[in-house]
Parts: sequence; C-alpha cells; structure tokens
Amino acid sequence: MTQALTPETLDAFRRHLATERQLSPHTVSNYLRDCRKLVDWCRDQGIAELSGLDAHHIRTCLASLHRRGMGGRSLQRWLSSLRTFFAFAIRRRWLAHNPAAGISAPKSPRKLPKALDVDETIGFVSQAGDSWLDHRDRAMLELFYSAGLRLGELVGLDLADLDLRDALVTVTGKGRKTRQVPVGSHALTALKDWLKRRGECAGPDNPALFVSQRGTRLATRSIQDRFHRLSVARGMQQRIHPHMLRHSFASHLLESSGDLRAVQELLGHANLSTTQIYTHLDFQHLAKTYDSAHPRARKKPAKPES
Repeated sequence: MTQALTPETLDAFRRHLATERQLSPHTVSNYLRDCRKLVDWCRDQGIAELSGLDAHHIRTCLASLHRRGMGGRSLQRWLSSLRTFFAFAIRRRWLAHNPAAGISAPKSPRKLPKALDVDETIGFVSQAGDSWLDHRDRAMLELFYSAGLRLGELVGLDLADLDLRDALVTVTGKGRKTRQVPVGSHALTALKDWLKRRGECAGPDNPALFVSQRGTRLATRSIQDRFHRLSVARGMQQRIHPHMLRHSFASHLLESSGDLRAVQELLGHANLSTTQIYTHLDFQHLAKTYDSAHPRARKKPAKPES
C-alpha cells in the first residue's frame, strides 16, 4: 500500500500522537515541525511517496539541514521524530522498514565552560560590609570558589560538615558520594566570621550552614538570585552564576598545577573525561610543563653540519 507525502499523512500522524499516545500539544507540535522538514525536502527532490524513501535520502536530508545550521542535538531530535513517524507508517503498512534506523546525527562540539579570570573572581567574591547578610554572602562566595562546589552541594552543607580546625569541608556530591575538600585561608576567615553572626537568624536546631533571613536553609533559587544581584552591584560585564565559580576554581588550579587527577578528585568527577574539558583553558601551560618535565619531550640537538 503506497502513501503520498501529503499534509493529510502528517495529520494522521498528529492524531495518532495526540489521541493514541496522548502527548502534550507542545510535543506533538515538535514532532510535526521535524517531519515537515523532511516533507519539504522530499517535495524539492521530487519524492512523492513514502515508499520511495531510503536511508540514503535520510542521510542526504540530514546533511542538508546540517549545512543550513542545525546543530547536533537538533538533528538528533529530528531523527528521533522521523523514527517515530516511520514506525507509525509501518504499522499503517505504508512502509516495510524504517529508513531512519541506524542513522546518527553529527555530534555538536562540546560547549566549553565559562570561567572568570583570577582578578575578576577575586573582585566578585570579595564582599565588603559588616551586616548579617554581608557576612553570609562573603562566606558563601569564598567557600564556593575555595572548594569548587556545585550549587546543590553548597545548599546541602550542614554545620557538621565543616572542620575549621583542619580546614576541610565534607561535601556530598552526585550519587550521594562524599569527598573532603580543603578550605582556603580567605574562605576559612569568612566562615569563622559568619558563624559568629549565623545565630542571629538561625535557630539552635537548624543544621544548615547557610540560612536565609527567615532562618531556613538557603534555597537554590535564592542563591541564584543573590548571585544576579551581586553581579549587578559589582558592575560585572556578565551575569555571574554559581557554576562559574566552580569552573573558575578548576581552571585556576589547572593553570597553576597542571594536575588533572587532583582537580578531578577535588571536583568530585567520576570520570577524568569530564575534568578534561578544562584543559583547553591553559593548554599552553600544560604543554610547557610536559616539555620541561618529561625525559623524552626535549628535542635532540641538531647535529653540526659536516
């Protein structure tokens, strides 16, 4: 049974998605938008029947969309939509096989993390003032940068996680895995000052390290909003978000040490490949370290001409 690539064909697919699969209108709209891209391409190529499509056509259309600027993730979603559409067509016996099966989209280049330079970072975390809020923000910012924490890790910190004597903080990261991270001297001073003022709002039974002015554990959204306000108050050229301090922590450590394994441990990354994204930030430094330290890195001196 042949089936033409017409608006009526897509409308049947739309009814299937909305009625049988009961997908949201937004999701249905996304499926149809992706399928229309194929229908438009087929019209330009003179392909009128579904049965006339094969894997070569899908790859050619994919390449055309890629040349027009569609990224890897969008193309992967497009292929997923087509597979769903073709599976529907197979059930209707409009197709014998799925021409999009086994085709993958080109990978998008991995987005590199944004990081502040050292002066920008110090300027941002150096919170002035002597109010309760100033002390809390100063301790929070200094600890973020000093320990390279994720936002969720900082939110979850309790008083018991802080070891002021040994200058360590115990962090619970992804997968409920814990790690101990050193706390720098500036962060340590800020934390000691904050703990002297914390009781002004926090009750004795509240275990949270950082609390709001209402005495409750500081929430993720509250910290994000606070970062935005401080970015504006500092006159920063870009909006600073919590993860930028983690990126800055990683890149600055690599710039000074080149020790990828140590940074992996401090960040709590399960895989070294996750940490390696930071190496672009100071590749020249790592190359120089290799050249000066590796016994086989130095070039042999040129032989004198005879």
